[in-house]
Amino acid sequence: MAAYGNYAYLANWGEADCSGPEKGGVNTPDSGAWVIDISDPANPVQVNFIAMPQDTRPGEGMQVVHIETGKFQGEILVMNAEACGKNYKGGFMLYDVTNPLKPVKLKEGFGDRTGSDAHQTHSAFIWQPTPGGPAYLVTQDEEDLADVDIYDITNPRRPRLLSELDLNDFAVAQYNLNLGDSNLHDMTVKCMASGAYAGKCIMIASYWDGGYVLLDVTNPSNPQYIGDTDYASIDPELFEQTGIALTPEGNAHQAEFTADNRFFIATDEDFSPFRARVVTDDGGHYDAGEFGWAIPISELYGTLNGPTIYGGLGCPADRGSIPDASTLTLAAGEEAILVLLRGTCFFSEKVETAQLLGYDAVIIANHHIGALEGLAPDQHLCGSMGHTFTVEISAVCVGHRALHELFDTAPTYTAPDGLPAVGTLGDRITVTAQFDGWGYVHLFDAATLQDLDTYAIPEAMDPAYASGFGTLSVHEVATDPTDASLAYLAYYSGGLRAVQIQCSNPADNSTCELVEVGGYLDPAGNNFWGVEVIPDPANPGDVLILASDRDYGLFIFRDP
Repeated sequence: MAAYGNYAYLANWGEADCSGPEKGGVNTPDSGAWVIDISDPANPVQVNFIAMPQDTRPGEGMQVVHIETGKFQGEILVMNAEACGKNYKGGFMLYDVTNPLKPVKLKEGFGDRTGSDAHQTHSAFIWQPTPGGPAYLVTQDEEDLADVDIYDITNPRRPRLLSELDLNDFAVAQYNLNLGDSNLHDMTVKCMASGAYAGKCIMIASYWDGGYVLLDVTNPSNPQYIGDTDYASIDPELFEQTGIALTPEGNAHQAEFTADNRFFIATDEDFSPFRARVVTDDGGHYDAGEFGWAIPISELYGTLNGPTIYGGLGCPADRGSIPDASTLTLAAGEEAILVLLRGTCFFSEKVETAQLLGYDAVIIANHHIGALEGLAPDQHLCGSMGHTFTVEISAVCVGHRALHELFDTAPTYTAPDGLPAVGTLGDRITVTAQFDGWGYVHLFDAATLQDLDTYAIPEAMDPAYASGFGTLSVHEVATDPTDASLAYLAYYSGGLRAVQIQCSNPADNSTCELVEVGGYLDPAGNNFWGVEVIPDPANPGDVLILASDRDYGLFIFRDP
């Protein structure tokens, strides 16, 4: 979601025909952006739809910014581009939305590329240090280890790639905690007139298991590493609320500086409230996770055990080539387990494949990039639910090494991958699960990167809410531009939450903590994904809080 002036823009992932012939338009949209007139916040009106190319979806990279350069003056909408079909365009899309009722395409499908296609991107962010000067854009690159891509968009019709970075070159991953899925997810940039970085433009790169990385991008052609946050050896929020001592999940997702640049508030996104342990019949032991939107192993089976079979990628187009569950011979008390490889389609589409083919559970193994081409062989990712269906089975994520060893092949992390043929039988396994909570919020000292406090809604750390109550992870934060102490959290099924930074000694950052001071949860439930705080056009000095609900649409709030 994005907003500027009297208009809000809601990302639309598209109808079921997104991968079919392009339709677009207001009545039968594929993917793109809904345009909402919010000049009367109590009565928002849908006024337009900006369609993306066929087979292409936006993700989290939506933003509207006013820029003034020698080549363009007005408002630009940027959307990232991910595939939902073979004819997709990757990279990013730029639109002139100075008149939101008559948007103009400036650039489509531009980005770093290998061969003829621009790489897919999950997020994008625009900044302009000085009106009249150059304007820049950064994207997350899904197909390159150098996944921080920075562009000059001073002429938005002719973007130029300026620099690429792999932040793992700065040793940001914490392999000792099995936090090796270290890659860019999201980023924000702020050019500061005060605080520890006065006179500089600072990027917060949310680098998943690598934590939150600060870069000086005052010269975007030559970004400079400042530092990165570290996860504690014991998950502090889980231990505080439950007494359970486990290593943290990681999953640095998104962050923003406070208005005074003294702190930044960050959100770790964790869809799985359980972690799992996979034991094979030939002595292998592997750490794993459970998909939080699937049925927990503890609820369906207590312990999952049975034979495995390899099904390749397991995307919808592959279903006809994968043997169904009747192929496996089960002993009493065993379950049929399909093993798939991460990539190409949504995690949820892979789970649905297993379910449609009659399997009791599915294991989704990390791919080469997720394993950092061997640097993180046991790193696993239980990702989000990309499409809607009724889930009836359990789903587990494991590292790439486990995939090979389940089928008694030597682990490899570069092509050719040496994976078994579809239909190959693997080890018999036993999988047990332990509750470890959902994703939560951090308060960091912007100058020292010290983790000052964490916050989670109580239900997120309560095993009684692990299933049947929706996703109880935080997703995004928006800090208040008019009050440095306030921030707002899009908390999926936990609703919208307002938190305040409160310090027992205002001069000592180490005494500061996050305290919930308000919130909203619709009686029918919510699924909040995006949140933005913008000036209220009708009431100077006040703000509007906009939140996007994945099941409903736009909510608009005032802070009382």
